Amino acid sequence: MFTDRFFNIFTHNLGVSLGTSNIYISVVGKGIAVREPTVVARNKKSKVIVAVGEEAKKMIGRTPSQLEAIRPLSEGVISDFDATVGLLSYFFNKLHQSNGLHIEISRPKVAISVPTGITDVEKKAVQDAALNANARQAYLVEEPLAAALGAKLPIFDPAGVLLVNIGGGSTEISIISLGGIVINKSLKTAGDRMDESIINYLRLKYSVLIGLPSAENLKIKIGSATDIKGKEENLEIVRGRDLSTGLPKSLRVSASEIREALVPHLRQIVSAVSDIIEQTPPELLGDITQKGIYLSGGVSQLAGLGEFISEEVKIPCQVVADPLLSVVRGCAMVLEDESLLKKVKGTGGVR
Repeated sequence: MFTDRFFNIFTHNLGVSLGTSNIYISVVGKGIAVREPTVVARNKKSKVIVAVGEEAKKMIGRTPSQLEAIRPLSEGVISDFDATVGLLSYFFNKLHQSNGLHIEISRPKVAISVPTGITDVEKKAVQDAALNANARQAYLVEEPLAAALGAKLPIFDPAGVLLVNIGGGSTEISIISLGGIVINKSLKTAGDRMDESIINYLRLKYSVLIGLPSAENLKIKIGSATDIKGKEENLEIVRGRDLSTGLPKSLRVSASEIREALVPHLRQIVSAVSDIIEQTPPELLGDITQKGIYLSGGVSQLAGLGEFISEEVKIPCQVVADPLLSVVRGCAMVLEDESLLKKVKGTGGVR
């Protein structure tokens, strides 16, 4: 207890949503402090990090031969441990420097989100990465519970909550009741695979190759799950390489084409939601039918997604408030209340 009080003078407690596409960090008692892409740029030989976050993302596809810009997480799990440690160290140090705290003894207590579908080894890698980034304690909180807490859903009531959290690397579909996950299904079908589908669609249809940032931009700007009636068809210009000539080429892409590329993935998510509903005990199913399905995560903002799922499973859907930030807010909440951390069964490690 004394150690905690001592370190609290020199350090922050941090809630961390470590996503495949983006990292969000909340300083307990102060709010969201970091919203950056989960990208690291480094020297290929020495592995020295030269850029992190938004600055590194701008380098994707543009680096000289001696540098590489990478995402250290893939499909919700760490694929490059050293790069993940470097990413966390950078932001932990940056947050303490900006507040004039002593870097040498700034060792934050951290609550960090993890997907439910990963192995114990993969969970330990996340915990070790936070500890190696100079955290003094690192607690793991399952993403669905963190998202539900951050969205202020009544997960401790004796009633069922169905939450679909669709991020960049994974989709978590969970029935939550009495502070725990009753049924869960984790899919690799998520935002990154949708971006890849857009690339493949344009390559096959127009023989034009575009990059991942361009595909993500198309998804955000004109992507949709359903035909939005009453609106003129949206168009977006994208630039890529003509595979037949090797020369640059511009395309005018329509919203219906992007929708065509995305629908197979959306149907996989709907199928998984239907499977979860079929496995749900009748008592909880009645609660879910009454309250509806909650959507969170970046992809939940895709136009018409709620209507698409509702039409298929015959249960109303709604997007939680601030779906991008629900997970990180939930992580910060468990550090503010120790009893809450025990309720959500967060596992911790100490360095």
